Amino acid sequence: MIYIVLFLISFTLTYIIKEYALKKSFVAIVNERSSHTVPTPHGGGIAIAVTWFMGLLYLFITDQIDTSLFYALLVGALISIVSFFDDMYELSPKLRLGVQSLVALAGLYFLGGLENLTFGIFEISNPFITSLFAFLLILWFINLTNFIDGINGYVGSEFVFLGLAGLILFHESYFGILSVSVLGFLFWNYNKAKIFMGDVGSTLLGYNIAVFTIYYANQEATNLWVWITLFGVFWFDATYTLIRRKLNKEKLSQAHKKHAYQRLTQAEWSHMKVTNFAILLNLLIFTLVYFIPNIAISFFLTLVLLFTAMNFVNQKKPFE
Repeated sequence: MIYIVLFLISFTLTYIIKEYALKKSFVAIVNERSSHTVPTPHGGGIAIAVTWFMGLLYLFITDQIDTSLFYALLVGALISIVSFFDDMYELSPKLRLGVQSLVALAGLYFLGGLENLTFGIFEISNPFITSLFAFLLILWFINLTNFIDGINGYVGSEFVFLGLAGLILFHESYFGILSVSVLGFLFWNYNKAKIFMGDVGSTLLGYNIAVFTIYYANQEATNLWVWITLFGVFWFDATYTLIRRKLNKEKLSQAHKKHAYQRLTQAEWSHMKVTNFAILLNLLIFTLVYFIPNIAISFFLTLVLLFTAMNFVNQKKPFE
């Protein structure tokens, strides 16, 4: 029942925000980085954030979530608040990174850091190294999700997938709440988007997955790679693009349209077709994780799949 209620809240709030943004002309301006050609309302991520935190509070009150995880997720509200103002006023990158760093440190405090970093044949348990890795992972997940948020339904479908994958694998209600919080927004964003998520939603979602990654890694070290594998479509594209741009001696702060999803749209794929392609990749990745008990093997096969997919994208639209 709680899932239905939260879905309806997210659905309704997104509609209200869309109508208000249209009335006040709060629209995303088309620029050289945009994959859209029509100015469209943004801020739909507010509905995701409000619904998500309502769901978290319900779980906390009904004693259905570990206290440390609850507080680690709760501090993500600060990222949403700052990102909301960034959507409105374009805040300084240094300010955004500073807030993200503070939230990452607070999240790690509540989680107790990252206990072990396993690479199969050896483990690292030095708290400085593991904490630094976890800190950088949180920052990277936050920002790469923001980088990848560019076409209809792309980020929303990814996090509905991750929520459902978490629900199936770990059987916890907060994963269902994550999915329905995003699903209510996704109805208005999936095809011919009527509203965009904005940084207020994308940065929060990236933070949530980073927190889940660390929390479950502390329960079982190999879970770190379970979540990294499940999130593969996004971090692989973002990391591949960053490395290629660095090798090309490009200014990394400069706007670009070189992510895989952007190049597919340049190859005249519709937004829906690109998003559905990503959904297919996610389903294949989940199949590997679910049916192969050895995460090292499923991670390796996922890398093979993602390299194959990237090669396909390069053939459609070369990386220049």
